[in-house]
Amino acid sequence: AAVDDGWVKNANDAGEWISGVMTTGLTRVDLPILARLFDAWQIGDDTQVIYWSRTLLAYRETLELRTEDRQTGQALARLLDSLALTQTKTWIRSPDATLATLFSFAAVTWKIGKRETMTGYVWGWLENQVLCAVKLVPLGQVAGQKLLLELAGTIPELVDQALSLTDAEIGGSAFGLALASSRHEMQYSRLFRS
Repeated sequence: AAVDDGWVKNANDAGEWISGVMTTGLTRVDLPILARLFDAWQIGDDTQVIYWSRTLLAYRETLELRTEDRQTGQALARLLDSLALTQTKTWIRSPDATLATLFSFAAVTWKIGKRETMTGYVWGWLENQVLCAVKLVPLGQVAGQKLLLELAGTIPELVDQALSLTDAEIGGSAFGLALASSRHEMQYSRLFRS
């Protein structure tokens, strides 16, 4: 919808869009909640796992964003189950599943550190966003790689910011993303599955 509406027309626009969502959404919502999910899995606190997973879903401003997070979480649960992490079986159809919930579970299970888990989570999100921009704007491969390199350099600072947030400080909104998502839900033609 952002491309269709002309908000994102070139590499500079794409960089500003992706950076904005990274700093106001991921850094203030997803990453601090991912850290709390990591801690809850580490101590085996299922109540806190459910609480933070539901909290993350509550921050999703549109049905499309909630559905996307739930479906990616359930898909990761299926993958992890197929990799013999059978504890994830209950998450395969769970309405409380989020990508961060299952991502943090896998990290704790495989003894990956919290900071590395958060860095990997942002990197995966960023790489996906740039790939989508390369195809949709379109940017071209070189412009996409430059954008990825530039934005990836901010990841350590964003992880530090997210780790410093208290529970009361969690929250933020990328209004443009929410608006674009609400429009995208009813857009005539959509290239990417939500």
